[in-house]
Amino acid sequence: MNEYTQSSLQALPITGHTRLTGLLGSPVAHSLSPMMHNDSFRELGLDYVYLCFDVGEEKLADAVRGLRALNVRGFNLTMPDKNKIMELVDELSPAARLIGACNTVVNDDGHLTGHNTDGVGFIRALKDYDFDVAGKKITILGAGGAASAITAQAALDGASVIRIFARPASRFHARTVAMTEHINRDTSCHAVLMDLADESALKSALEDSDLLINGTPVGMMPAPDHSLIVDPAFFHEGLFVADVIYHPAETKLLALARQAGCRTANGMYMLLYQGAEAFRLWTGRDMPTELIRERYFAV
Repeated sequence: MNEYTQSSLQALPITGHTRLTGLLGSPVAHSLSPMMHNDSFRELGLDYVYLCFDVGEEKLADAVRGLRALNVRGFNLTMPDKNKIMELVDELSPAARLIGACNTVVNDDGHLTGHNTDGVGFIRALKDYDFDVAGKKITILGAGGAASAITAQAALDGASVIRIFARPASRFHARTVAMTEHINRDTSCHAVLMDLADESALKSALEDSDLLINGTPVGMMPAPDHSLIVDPAFFHEGLFVADVIYHPAETKLLALARQAGCRTANGMYMLLYQGAEAFRLWTGRDMPTELIRERYFAV
């Protein structure tokens, strides 16, 4: 990623008509979203601003009531708020309802509609690495908001097999069971839900997988030394390993995979493309993704 400084960017003018957008989650101080959205507003001459708010699940309902009352245009959700927000909006898009999680809210004069752009963003990001999920065997770790979005979108986009490794005691277990049944019933993809604690099953699944995705926060700052896989023998050179995490840029999982000869990708481009879809929902305009990619995501 290119280095950037706030001082190098012309300040956004704030007027009496400026529309507020932002990000809710915890932690959020590391997020690139303010830079990419505010630069895009500036480039397109839009009277909007994007801010970060450190809000966990326990205060999310209060925050949403305030944002609704202030008539903000919309906001993004990151961990741990993507599931709790489902209870707080007035309407859900078909994708958000299927996935069971929401990462983008649009406010139309007090009517809040929840969307999910994570899956579309992730699959689009993989194409930047010349990886197409169609016909591929995928192993995904986790069953939270991002993992569910990616699983659903990969199935819709033609993945042949998706093995979901999650914890049976997870609060998302029932939702994941339902999504797995839906995939098997209504798509050509074969989905299997397995226990994340079963290391033998995970190693076996990876032996014939084309893609491994970490859809959990394990390895994210401030605990970058953590990984759900610690044995390099789980990887093979033909395996593409992707992580939804982008801070740090290389998680322990990605470092182990790279050392084993795998191609790897972090969550930066997912952030770019899911953000671009949120931008379009709020403004009706296309984010200048090539400019934003060159400015903040080039390596």
